[in-house]
Amino acid sequence: MSAASGQRREVLVLNPSRYPEAGAARLGPWLRPLLDELAPAGGSFALRLAGDRTLRRLNRDFRGRDAVTDVLSFPGGEGPEGRHLGDVVISVPAARRQAAAAAHPVARELRLLALHGLLHCLGHDHETDRGEMTRLERRLRLRWLDRE
Repeated sequence: MSAASGQRREVLVLNPSRYPEAGAARLGPWLRPLLDELAPAGGSFALRLAGDRTLRRLNRDFRGRDAVTDVLSFPGGEGPEGRHLGDVVISVPAARRQAAAAAHPVARELRLLALHGLLHCLGHDHETDRGEMTRLERRLRLRWLDRE
């Protein structure tokens, strides 16, 4: 439920390639209270777990950068079904590489990338905001990344 509206919030976690370390059972229960805190009046949200090729194609098509990236965000808006916060796409292979480099579990890296993508969907932009998003993300990591 969305805390502010009393309505059920739709949170989709799509894992079409069935990456074993990811999916709705792992990320959904973590995402729902995070969304309630950060966007209490928000509506639906979707997270898709994909491979490097998908992220490279989306990065090229939507950002003009022909390179693999770890996470992409597509902010939503108002629609006939209500407010859609947006869609986040994460490269699981990139998350695996980054988790190995940081010496922490892949599950933690996936949550980190989901948080980063969600902040972009909520309008934050670390490339233009003089460090505001980075500071917010740092504070949120302390509270949310170790939750299951």
